[in-house]
Amino acid sequence: MKIFLKTEDEIELMRQANQLVGKTLGELAKHIKPGVTTLQLDKIADEYIRDHGAIPTFKGFPNPYGGPFPASICTSVNEIVVHGVPNAETILKDGDIISIDCGTLLNGFCGDSCYTFCVGEVSAEVRKLLRVTKDSLYLGIEQAVAGHHLGDISSAVQEHCESNGYGVVRELTGHGIGREMHEDPPVPNFGRRGNGTMLKESMCIAIEPMITMGKRDIGLMPDRWSIRTRDGKPAAHFEHTIAVRKGKAEILSSFEEVERIEGKLY
Repeated sequence: MKIFLKTEDEIELMRQANQLVGKTLGELAKHIKPGVTTLQLDKIADEYIRDHGAIPTFKGFPNPYGGPFPASICTSVNEIVVHGVPNAETILKDGDIISIDCGTLLNGFCGDSCYTFCVGEVSAEVRKLLRVTKDSLYLGIEQAVAGHHLGDISSAVQEHCESNGYGVVRELTGHGIGREMHEDPPVPNFGRRGNGTMLKESMCIAIEPMITMGKRDIGLMPDRWSIRTRDGKPAAHFEHTIAVRKGKAEILSSFEEVERIEGKLY
């Protein structure tokens, strides 16, 4: 495993790439409503990212199970946990949730973030899933300081979500990030405090809880990309890219634009 520590100049470039991701998610928030297709959202994101001088990193991303990813964002609706492929047939309806994962390449560095949106009026039960998942992200980030271990992040996410009765996906993880979208180390959402790689200042990682309302078991859909819960219950996914610091992690991505438009979940 090879972990690349970033210079301050590189972290600044990563911040710019990640802030663009946050603005893209904010732009998408304006359009998320019943009747909109996930393909329409993809076209909006692709145009917005390219108009701001960046490249959508997801488009063409290789798949060990098949062909490259055909779109610029992942649009995962309801029971789809991650990697949902935008298409003209998936039409958002009142009460849905949609996790939009977005990545950019700007000035040689990557940004990566995800937010789970409500479509219209969503049940209190599902809103709680979103709140708990989002809270677990920030609890994980609190542990992302120099001298701690990856297991401190992982266990913070796991303990919070499981204490609320939710499933924590094991097969998918967060990751290091920099010049490449996926770098070492993997960042699981389950683990034991004090275990795993020690965190060093200027490590940059993407922390991304993927949490299910029911059991944690998942399966691959026929499109060879979309991953869904086996019991058909909804899942939530939130992600920030952060830089490890000595006292407090620095969040490089942002939900500010999304929350300005959609409102906070709590």
